[in-house]
Amino acid sequence: MLARRVGMSRSGFAARFTELVGESPLQYLARWRIARAAELLRDTPEKVETIAGRVGYESVPAFSRAFKRWQGTGPAAFRREPFVRAAHRTQ
Repeated sequence: MLARRVGMSRSGFAARFTELVGESPLQYLARWRIARAAELLRDTPEKVETIAGRVGYESVPAFSRAFKRWQGTGPAAFRREPFVRAAHRTQ
């Protein structure tokens, strides 16, 4: 959709995006989704299922696998980490 909006082919858009940003559009999107999910896990009491949907995942297992791949721990364990708990106490 983005390629079409700027009048480029998908492959041309992906190549130019990678050249300018330093990573592919899909890798950028995955990293952004997980970063946003980490914020939500840290800053809100929302359920993991809700957060998964908010960042674009249709299933919790897919979200959990992706989160663990990027963060090194699952979303529930991430939320239990001491620095995350400390952030909840300051709010």
